[in-house]
Amino acid sequence: MGGDGGGKVYTLAEVSEHNTSKDCWLVIDGKVYDVTKFLEDHPGGDEVLLTSTGKDATEDFEDVGHSTSARKMLDDFYVGEIDKSTIPEKKYTPPTVTQPQNNQDKTSDFIVKLLQFLVPLIILGLAVGIRIYTKAE
Repeated sequence: MGGDGGGKVYTLAEVSEHNTSKDCWLVIDGKVYDVTKFLEDHPGGDEVLLTSTGKDATEDFEDVGHSTSARKMLDDFYVGEIDKSTIPEKKYTPPTVTQPQNNQDKTSDFIVKLLQFLVPLIILGLAVGIRIYTKAE
């Protein structure tokens, strides 16, 4: 055993079939793990693991910041490798692409709010001005 490669190669579809509390497999760093026996003992609860089935759970695993001992435990659950060509690529939109659009939205929101404030003020000013002008005659 051990997670140093050489195991059976699974497709994501095959791994996705193992998505219950009685049969739970995860994909982490290109490797497939059967974590069914660990569900009850997982410090984060079994629901966290179950929601990570059917996809590449590497990001979920890394985001939590697992300890070195937790990483070593994975070796005990190793069943094979994932066929990486079966994992859909995540569409990444760099922040620089969306940033100008957001600034544009903020600018137009600001202009709308400014006009909502200024237009009634201008009308009020005109009304007061007309009133004063007509009284003066």
